[in-house]
Amino acid sequence: MKAQATMASQTSRAKPKAVPLAEFVADIDRRRAETGITELPRNSGKRRTASKRALLKAIEDAGGKW
Repeated sequence: MKAQATMASQTSRAKPKAVPLAEFVADIDRRRAETGITELPRNSGKRRTASKRALLKAIEDAGGKW
């Protein structure tokens, strides 16, 4: 009887490379400039849950800006 070969799924076990935040931000800025997209629209908030509205109001009442 012949041994049957099986193919197992191979996944990468390499750890992702950490990128410093400043470098990440600079890369995003560069890509936005290349595409001409400088301002992104904010979420209108029409479908926010009551708990999310309460959280954002509490942040605003505390002087925070979301």
